[in-house]
Parts: sequence; C-alpha cells; structure tokens
Amino acid sequence: MTVIAFLVGVVVLVVGLAVSIALHELGHLLPAKKFGVHVGQYMIGFGPTLWSRRRGETEYGVKAIPLGGYISMSGMYPPSPSRAGRSGRAGGGFFATMVQDARAANAETMTDVAEDRLFYHLPVYKRIIIMLGGPVMNLLLAVVLFTIMLSGIGVQTATTTIAGVSECIVAGASAETECSADDPPSPAAAGGILPGDVIVSVDGTEVADFAEASQIIQDSPGRQLAIVVERDGTEQTLQVTPALTEREIVTADGEVVTAEVGMVGMTAQSAYVPQPLWAGAEMTVDSVQRVVGVVVQLPVRVYDTAIALFTGGERDPDGPLSVVGAGRIAGEVASVDAPVLNRVAGLLGLLASLNLALFVFNLIPLLPLDGGHVAVALWDGLKRVWARVFRRPPPHPVDTARLVPATFVVVVLLIGMGAILILADLFNPISVFG
Repeated sequence: MTVIAFLVGVVVLVVGLAVSIALHELGHLLPAKKFGVHVGQYMIGFGPTLWSRRRGETEYGVKAIPLGGYISMSGMYPPSPSRAGRSGRAGGGFFATMVQDARAANAETMTDVAEDRLFYHLPVYKRIIIMLGGPVMNLLLAVVLFTIMLSGIGVQTATTTIAGVSECIVAGASAETECSADDPPSPAAAGGILPGDVIVSVDGTEVADFAEASQIIQDSPGRQLAIVVERDGTEQTLQVTPALTEREIVTADGEVVTAEVGMVGMTAQSAYVPQPLWAGAEMTVDSVQRVVGVVVQLPVRVYDTAIALFTGGERDPDGPLSVVGAGRIAGEVASVDAPVLNRVAGLLGLLASLNLALFVFNLIPLLPLDGGHVAVALWDGLKRVWARVFRRPPPHPVDTARLVPATFVVVVLLIGMGAILILADLFNPISVFG
C-alpha cells in the first residue's frame, strides 16, 4: 500500500505540474487572442507531438516531454533592419547562423498574416500583458491552492476540547512516563478537569484555542486560576493551580527551548480549523518572498548542491529541487503514515509552491524567459519615449533576433543547472521526513 501511495503522489505531482504549465500558457494565449495576435500553436511539452487538433488558426497539442510548453505567436521578432541583414556576425559563424535561422523561422510565422496581427507590432503595454499573463496565472493558481489548503481543509490545531488528563506530574528530566506513589497528582486532575471538557476561559480571559490557554497557564506557576469549562452543556468553574515544571516550549521566534513554566497536565484534541479566505493570499505573499531569495541565489545554491552531490555532504533542505526531487517529495507526502487530509494538504502546498517557483523564475529578465521578453518590450518603449521627447524619428523595434546567441547561452546554463539538480535528487535527495 505504501508503494501505491508513493506512486499516487508522484502521479498527482506530474498531473498537477502539467495543469500548471497548461494554465501558464493559457495566460499567454488569452490576452494574445484578445489583442488579435495570430497564434499558430498552443503546445504543452516539448519534443515529438503526441496529440494535436486545430481549432481555427491555432493548433492545440501535447508533446512527449512534459517539462514546459509554449505558444507560437507570429512576429515575435521584428523584420531585421538592413544593417542587421548585412552583418549580425559579432558572435562568429555559429552564432551568425543561429541568428539567421531564427530570422528565417520568424519570417515563416509572418507569412500571410496582417501586419497589425504581429506580436512585435503591438503597443508596448499589450506585449507586456501577454508575457506577464503566464506567470500571473501561476501566481493566481498558487493563491487558489493555498486557499483550498488553509480555508477549505484548514490548519490542524489543538482545540479547547480536552483529550486527556494526566494522573500525576512526572519530573521533566525524568525518563519515567508512568505515575508512582511518590508522584503528586496533576493540577488538572486535582482541580476536577475531565476528558471531553471544553475550556471557555482561563483566569477570566476567554480562549479560542488550546495555545491561548496554555500560554496563560505557563505564565502562572503557583497561582490559582479559575478555569471555566463547558461540560454536558453547562459551564462549570474549576480552581487549578499550575505546578512549576521544566518543559520544552516554543518561543515567539519558533525556537524550541527548555524553561521552567507552569503546567497542569492536560492535552487537547486536534481538529482542522478553517482559516479566513485571505489566509491563502497571505501565505502566497510570504512564500513569494522566500522563493525570490532562493532564485536570487540560484547559481550559488546550485553550486552548493553540486558540491554536496560529489562529496556526499548534506543538502540544504530549503535548496532548489528538480522535477525529480519534487516528485520524490510528493511520493513521500502521499505515503507517510498520517491522516488523508494531512497528505492532501501537503500535496496542495507542494503544488502551490511549484507554481510560485514558476511565477518567480519566469520573471527573471533574461531571454527566453517571460521576464526577458518584458525587458525587451520595456527597452523598446524607452527608446520610443526618448525619441518623442527629443523629437527624433520613431526608432526601429528592438531587433530581438540579435539576442538569440545570448538566449542560447542562457538555455545551456539552465540545462546544466537542471542536470545537476536532477543528479542530486537521484543520488543525494532531500527528504522532508528525514
């Protein structure tokens, strides 16, 4: 059963990633269609085509390698100026050929297409909207997934309903877990608290969850507290005096420390507590900040991953992952010995995080990423504004084809980093459960 659950987790991750890619490309396609751009293809994946169907002027299909996707818009590159037609060899023969091949492929997309339906002919703001449509779609999908996880399923929280009451207090440093004749009764037992009681207030303060009640108790060792509980539909007030004991507590910074605090010896029932609808958006914002930190340091983090791979060192658990690593974690989450809702929430969180990674990564201002096309459009717009301010003739559109060699270098680097991460995830993987 564990193996089946692991495979189910991997399949969920693969399908979820494919849907995320499809929606990303849909985020490009919809505004492109809205602005009248001729779109020849909408493809999910790369390599040989497994299935396709033409609807109107656009061919929709699925390819064999589900690691990305694209839409083919006519006129992604403007026609080359005459000076570029004569030269374009600054990068040498190989790169010059690459540029000319890109120009030829681009020219084919413009055959029998009206000029006002070419991508490069659009106003700058429309080009930016089209290119940002994909990443924004991933951002919105992350918000939806986090909202389902937090507001639809909820966060597992210790409630105010008492699950159990200790008969005695066992010293914090003791290895014993059973009560002996010399152990004093627990304050909760002595005060008359019973399993099933629902805490209403502690020391006159209403509490919404067990954490609030625990905080008051921990801060009040040796002081008698009035604890109001609801039992069988009626409220009762019980007097309980927390004992001073040494316990591990979690500080406001999330650090686990050992301290002397008050305790009464009771545990709470756990339940899924739905969070407000805006909790998903809040988590998205917090997560974006962390993902940006990872992406900004991506070359360094990939280098550290490579060192750990070849030396057998421990990898950073917050470091980058490949699709292989994400699939492995999805399998672990799906097969862990935990309630089904816990596993579903874990998979939703993983898919949301992958969409945030797609959102942030695609905003990097380098071609062929969406952020690179946005940067080109902004540069084109800046040139036009400069020309208008100084009353100069309208400039030629940015000759994007001349950037193909730089794009090739970026692609090679991305493939190299991806290969390192895949090898690391195969031979030195990160495990979320240790």
